[in-house]
Amino acid sequence: MSSEAPSERQRPAEVDAAAVDRPPLRSLLFVPGNRAGWLTKARAAGADAAILDLEDAVPAAGKLVARAQVADALAQAATEPPGQAGRMVLFVRVNPLDGWAGAEELRAVVRPGLAGIVLPKVRSAQDVKLADRLLGWCEREQGLPPGRVALIPLLETARGLREAYDIAGAASRIAYLGALTAPGGDVERAVGYRWSPEGTETLALRSRVLLDARAAGVPHPVSGLWTRVTDLPGLRSFAEQNRSLGYEGMMAIHPSHVPVINEVFSPGPDELARCAELIAAVEAAQREGKGAVAFHGEMVDEAMAATARLVLERHEALVRATEELPSSGP
Repeated sequence: MSSEAPSERQRPAEVDAAAVDRPPLRSLLFVPGNRAGWLTKARAAGADAAILDLEDAVPAAGKLVARAQVADALAQAATEPPGQAGRMVLFVRVNPLDGWAGAEELRAVVRPGLAGIVLPKVRSAQDVKLADRLLGWCEREQGLPPGRVALIPLLETARGLREAYDIAGAASRIAYLGALTAPGGDVERAVGYRWSPEGTETLALRSRVLLDARAAGVPHPVSGLWTRVTDLPGLRSFAEQNRSLGYEGMMAIHPSHVPVINEVFSPGPDELARCAELIAAVEAAQREGKGAVAFHGEMVDEAMAATARLVLERHEALVRATEELPSSGP
């Protein structure tokens, strides 16, 4: 793997800084592309994002029809007043970019209303660079700012997982990359582990991919998936494990999972209050010329205060990203 830092690698030219300021996302709910009408259920569940799926959720014979439905849903989302559309953003999982059909699919769905593309079966940084160039062309064709469309590469092969750091740094439009370890899926087949609800067999894998993503500058890594629809306690335990590792959200396959995921990946009132108190205690000590101070039985200093500030900043960003705007317009 390359030893270059992300800033030393090739990056898209003339990226619009405002366009690549991605909001944090706690929950990203998959919706079959041929069931775009289910977006209302995703919004009602409180999903931060919906992923309209044109890949595995749609049979081969129905992909063109599903593509048209997804394009219509994006066009509608682009014209709805913010209050009516809520703050749920829309992604599309396309089919692998292994031919001109993939490029045409991108052209069909990259338009106003689209927040990002979920790219399956990513094997290397070259796959990301190809997608990045194609997305740049599509953005120009649609009159969108460079870098407006986010990219989520799915690490579903052993090579892709091993090269997560290079993949994460291959394009500045990557914001939510992480490890997905659903039972029986592509990753289990590629790696050969035997899935368990406790997740012990994938803990090291999820941890390493998270470290790669953070080291490459990915701002909001997400994980997933939990496929047991009615096992909400199991979902909560898995989500809490991912949150403890450092992930900021999860992908989901059922609307009933969204409230649990949102709760787990949101700081509670007690955590927010503790962060504010810790910051105040450290800053008061600093004004007295002290570098460290006792706080609730622990010694804390500027490093702990900086972490607390980050928790509060992320919470404020999440509130801004998810609050509904007045229905009178942007």
